[in-house]
Amino acid sequence: MHYVFYPHGVCSRQIDFDIDGDVIRQVRFTGGCNGNLKAIGKLVEGMTVSQIEEKLRGNLCGMRPTSCADQFAIAVREAYDRTHAEG
Repeated sequence: MHYVFYPHGVCSRQIDFDIDGDVIRQVRFTGGCNGNLKAIGKLVEGMTVSQIEEKLRGNLCGMRPTSCADQFAIAVREAYDRTHAEG
């Protein structure tokens, strides 16, 4: 299932990815630090929601209370919870 997330408090404006069960694929960030966010997308390809949360949740960007990586971890959990709530 394709999922679109609109992050808050960061430079990226949108995060797109596919979720199959609890596996994440095809991550694309719109806006933000292009090279770093492409790298995150490649590194998390094929990881599970739990693995992504473990690695990225709570990462901060400068003085901000979040980061693009943290917002992505939030996004994958939200996608997983929504897809499993729908049955």
